[in-house]
Amino acid sequence: MIRTYAISAAVFAITVVAGVLHFAGAGAVVTFLVCGAALGGVAWLIGIATESVGARFGPAVTGALQSTLGNLPELFIVLFALSAGEVVVAQFSILGSLFANALLVLGLTIAAGSLRRPDGTMTFGARLPNDTATLLLLAVFLIAILGLSDQVGDRASQHQVAISIVGALCLLAVYGAWLVAYLRSDGTGEAALAHPPQAVLPFGFAIGLLAVSGVAAALVSDWFVHALDPAVEAIGISKAFTGLVIVAIAGNAVENVVAVQLAAKGQNELAISVVKNSVSQIACFLFPVLVLASLLFDDRLTFVVQPVYLGALALTAIALWQITGDGRAVLFEGLALISLYVVLATLVWFE
Repeated sequence: MIRTYAISAAVFAITVVAGVLHFAGAGAVVTFLVCGAALGGVAWLIGIATESVGARFGPAVTGALQSTLGNLPELFIVLFALSAGEVVVAQFSILGSLFANALLVLGLTIAAGSLRRPDGTMTFGARLPNDTATLLLLAVFLIAILGLSDQVGDRASQHQVAISIVGALCLLAVYGAWLVAYLRSDGTGEAALAHPPQAVLPFGFAIGLLAVSGVAAALVSDWFVHALDPAVEAIGISKAFTGLVIVAIAGNAVENVVAVQLAAKGQNELAISVVKNSVSQIACFLFPVLVLASLLFDDRLTFVVQPVYLGALALTAIALWQITGDGRAVLFEGLALISLYVVLATLVWFE
């Protein structure tokens, strides 16, 4: 616990440094990098605090709570990006979060979980993986029809914002219906935990840490986006790569660290719950909410994406169903998911 307190203090120190660099008008690249490190650190704190709060509940509630609070950095990043007119960064940050969780984080989690088992097989309940694949395929269907309409230039392509609004409301309704049923599953059937997680921090301290970390996530996200344009130009990388890879990995530090640690401890149900809940939430909650929130800004966010990313989303949904749908996964399947992410990141680098 002393180690956790020390790391928490270090994270807040980095956050203060990021704020000083921002308000002092320091170099954009330095500010961008420090803010990125601070984002990752704040995400880690949110993960630790949520794990402590969630130790009182089952894997469904804990996974949903951890994913919701773990996605705070992405939410703030996209909102500030939209307010700054950075629609490309906003959209690629959402897509990047989807790909990072569904491919990179899940792959690392499967690798850690399978290596721990003598037979090399990580086992978990099949319901959540199948539900996640269904929700992701629903989102892909919406994105596909809008993308195809945009490509052919039909009459509907002139109403992308209106169609995206209707689609966002439908996704939210379906996600809400699924979430209620899923949360009720705690303590029954395959949702039960054989070895419940132990609280890392006292309950009261964890609640306070969540509140402070949420505020810190909002502040650092604003500074991060403010430094984004000049930093990207100075470094020489594209906004697409920044959003899809850099922002996604920094913003998903919770899932990166927590899920892999849980799998390494043998808590497979909770590890899968953290990752899968995040994928479902980004596709069917965060993305729709941000589409609706963008109505408050001059630049609107829609579900229209380029064909190559539409194809990547569809293949990701199929890969999720194929690899985790039977409640079992082995090392090479985890490495396959990681490889898919590396190939996609390489493609975006050359875009």
